[in-house]
Amino acid sequence: MLNFRLFYRYIVVVAVVLLTLGAFYWKHEVSTISGDWYDHFEEFIRKPWPSSNLTNPTSPTEQQSWIFKGPDAQDKAVIVPKIHGEDVSWVSDQLQDWQHAIYFMDVENEGTLHPPKNKGHEAMAYLTFLIDHYDNLPSSMVFVHAHLDGYPRAWHTDSRGYNQVRSIRSLRLEYVQEHGYANMRCISDPGCPAEIQINRHEDERTAERAFVGAWTYMFQSNVSDVPETIAQPCCSQFAVSKAQVLKRSREDYLRYRQWLLDTELDDATSGRVFEYLWHVIFGKDPVYCPPLNECRCQQFGRC
Repeated sequence: MLNFRLFYRYIVVVAVVLLTLGAFYWKHEVSTISGDWYDHFEEFIRKPWPSSNLTNPTSPTEQQSWIFKGPDAQDKAVIVPKIHGEDVSWVSDQLQDWQHAIYFMDVENEGTLHPPKNKGHEAMAYLTFLIDHYDNLPSSMVFVHAHLDGYPRAWHTDSRGYNQVRSIRSLRLEYVQEHGYANMRCISDPGCPAEIQINRHEDERTAERAFVGAWTYMFQSNVSDVPETIAQPCCSQFAVSKAQVLKRSREDYLRYRQWLLDTELDDATSGRVFEYLWHVIFGKDPVYCPPLNECRCQQFGRC
């Protein structure tokens, strides 16, 4: 019994000694690694967690180039700029087979996509989409305003009831692919046959007076290259193919947007300059005024 007790005490003493030595060793090791360990831990806890909400991508690059693709979405997108209070629920409700890019123009904490500045009406959003999505464009794109229908709000939408969804759904995408560009409005007035005349000097025509400078800057050309007349049906709603967009470089679209960012022209005038430049940007002649019946038949199947 005595020998057993001595052996037990011996085991206890050895265990205490080993634990004490281990504690000193651990303290020493922790003092040498704790800096690195804490740095890594702090980096981990400060790193943002990936969001499960698809409307809030986790990096600026993802956010800028994000586009909503529902389960039924095909290789086509509708791009819509909106201001606070405008209802664009019709896009997701009625165009489920389209990808969606909604630009929130004037409220930074709403939505996912925002232009660098709310200027030039819809032009800033349109250009921003082309720049940020240049490497991943859908085959067909439709750029339209936020209103769904009704007169006078949607007076320039060329369809029964001035209905945006009806207009988009009737658009023949094969026409867009073949021709590259299609104005979503076939009615020529206003805009045709000669909306912009650079030699007409009238004070109220502020866009005309700005056109020479805008054209030479954007297209890197001489004043002598500016056409005397530029025209297409109003009102900055159009379809364009990926192939047509890619005929110009991203740097071109960046330059167009830089002009818009830098110009001292007011919002309405700078937007109007682009209203009568979109068709030129996308490869059409300066005067692009297709006959009404031809336009409606070939572009929308309304023959």
